[in-house]
Amino acid sequence: MSERQDIAQAVAIGPRIVASGGFELLYRDGMALIEDVAAYLDGDGRGESRQLPREASFVYATESMRLTTRLMQLASWLLLQRAVNEGELTAESARSEKEKVRFSATPSERGGPGFEQLPTRLRDYIAKGDRLFDRVVQFDKLERGLLPQMPPEGGANGVADQLARLKAAFGRLRD
Repeated sequence: MSERQDIAQAVAIGPRIVASGGFELLYRDGMALIEDVAAYLDGDGRGESRQLPREASFVYATESMRLTTRLMQLASWLLLQRAVNEGELTAESARSEKEKVRFSATPSERGGPGFEQLPTRLRDYIAKGDRLFDRVVQFDKLERGLLPQMPPEGGANGVADQLARLKAAFGRLRD
């Protein structure tokens, strides 16, 4: 059997990883963050925002809206994946719905005048939201079977290649 045929017959482990217990932790973390941010923005965050200078107040409004939008997009992804894992939705249907969820407000759009004046708790929630986003993106890639292409170490060795892919996948999920 040729190396090309071996690669074509490789087992797609990404969907199995996503369906495993690792997703449950991601789901719990994501939903807890959403609840925490909502409570903060409706409570302490309102008071903290009133004490900010004008420029920082505008940045607070912008960043809190971006964070809320991002978390709602992540919640949609998490709920769709949970429905797949529980057999309520097919993977194909979920993929179709996930295509409608466009993640916005990337971390590269952060910063600028007034950002450093934001309350520490809001900046912490923004950072946690960014980390959750990265985790969801990794899970989404795994679910779609998009593992990084790793050249086999020391020649054509299917087992070593699969182990390298697992290491790359799990290494990214831990970050």
